Amino acid sequence: MPLLLGPILRHVDDTSATIWVQTDERAEIEILGCRARTFEVRGCHYALVVVEGLTPDTTVEYSVAVNGQQCWPETDSAYPPSVIRTMGPRRRDSRRVVFGSCRYPKSGEAALDEKLGIDALDSYAARQSELPVDQWADVLVLLGDQVYADELTPQARQHLAGRRRGSARVKRPPNEVVDFTEYESLYRHTWGDPEIRWMMSTVSTAMIFDDHDIRDDWNTSGAWRSTMATIPWWHDRIRAGLASYWVYQHLGNLTPAQLAADDDFRAVLAANGDCWPLLADLADRADTDVDGDKGLRFSYRWDLGHARLIMIDSRNGRILSGGRREMLSDREFAWLDDQLTDDVGGVDHLVLGSSLPWLLPPALGDLQAMNEVAAGRDGLRGRVGEKIRQALDFEHWAAFMDSFRRLGELITGVADSEGQQRPASISVLSGDVHHSYAARARLPGESPVPVHQLVCSPVHNHVPAYVKPALAHAWSPRAARLTSAWARRVGIEPLPLSWADVAGPLFGNTIATLITEERHSHVIFEQPADDGTLVMAGRVSLTD
Repeated sequence: MPLLLGPILRHVDDTSATIWVQTDERAEIEILGCRARTFEVRGCHYALVVVEGLTPDTTVEYSVAVNGQQCWPETDSAYPPSVIRTMGPRRRDSRRVVFGSCRYPKSGEAALDEKLGIDALDSYAARQSELPVDQWADVLVLLGDQVYADELTPQARQHLAGRRRGSARVKRPPNEVVDFTEYESLYRHTWGDPEIRWMMSTVSTAMIFDDHDIRDDWNTSGAWRSTMATIPWWHDRIRAGLASYWVYQHLGNLTPAQLAADDDFRAVLAANGDCWPLLADLADRADTDVDGDKGLRFSYRWDLGHARLIMIDSRNGRILSGGRREMLSDREFAWLDDQLTDDVGGVDHLVLGSSLPWLLPPALGDLQAMNEVAAGRDGLRGRVGEKIRQALDFEHWAAFMDSFRRLGELITGVADSEGQQRPASISVLSGDVHHSYAARARLPGESPVPVHQLVCSPVHNHVPAYVKPALAHAWSPRAARLTSAWARRVGIEPLPLSWADVAGPLFGNTIATLITEERHSHVIFEQPADDGTLVMAGRVSLTD
């Protein structure tokens, strides 16, 4: 089959859409009369087709031709035709945004698949395929751990061992991918499910990475980076991870105008043959870019009618050198401020996406803030604090307390803005923490704009039994009082805001949907029943 993966529908606006594909050889791709040539990376072939000239507020079926041969939809498909639904005046007020993170692939091993449970996104896709098109999701937001590069299925490990047999290269970890072609196999394995492939072909999909897309604890601290730099295969790994992210995830996040202006994308398209050297250079720049001064940005913004989605790179964009510890650079915070305030009077719902939650269970947030203080000390206490940080994954926004406060100030500034129409709601979408919840923030000054942290994790993964009571306890007011008092004793200043859960914590595979209707919005959390159908596990109004 010439079409190895895709089509994946990415950015969509009133009159254009971008569609990503992977093919088995060099080819010309045609979709709705628009064409693009593939580019080559390590013998693999990709194209991003910009479909232009669409009509606002319409739904159009599309097919994919590879070198003149129609390859999509597949002739024996059990799913409805793939469509592009453009935005326009009639669709600006109503949006259905499905989101989640941490989706481990089906393993092909019965015991492991039973342990993992039913994939919530599979269940959503199966239900959507039976609904009228006007009830389908408008946007799918994948908030990290799209692939598990460091936790392979038995099938993937066997494939990897076969590829590496007889190799004289540096010994590589048996349960982790290292080079670009190994990442390519992992993406095909993860995104190749018929349900997921169809869902991504017909729902505009936005993505941002988290640690497992590269490696567990990626960019936890400067000490972590120093340790990884001593591992012989790590340079190959970070190059392949960032280069494959750029190809499989990042490109489709860009608008047509951004693609046309992107120097790296233009260089790749102009390359004669394998463009791996260009992507290796890009990955090196991304990995060493301190303050974002080398022209790379993985954060981005999508305008969804009267809703605005701002996706924040809270992994690769960290500052961890020169005595600094920040989730985002000054340059990135300035960019975020611009996106939050640009023509905000025309935005009813501001939606921020960060793979890592801004608002954790309060007791857990206090512990991470205290750990940051301990790990920053010299001597034995600092070394012990660093070991705890890496062992317990203490590397969320609360473990970057200056950045936590700075993000809160930006959000509070929008919520308290005067002289223009305020948003009706502000929501932060996140994943990572293997439980799902909605938390309502109480900002200083009793802001009239409701602010919520909405977390959906995992979509498809196992949650160890010991994690559940610990996380549930971290939400208790009593635990929060104890950790807050402890934090004051070690010198952490009180926070200017507080928060409490209004739904959850929910454990198990979950998919969430943020629904906006004019100046109203609500979120729904759903979980698969034993028969695969989705059952509502929580519902919260975000504008009351």
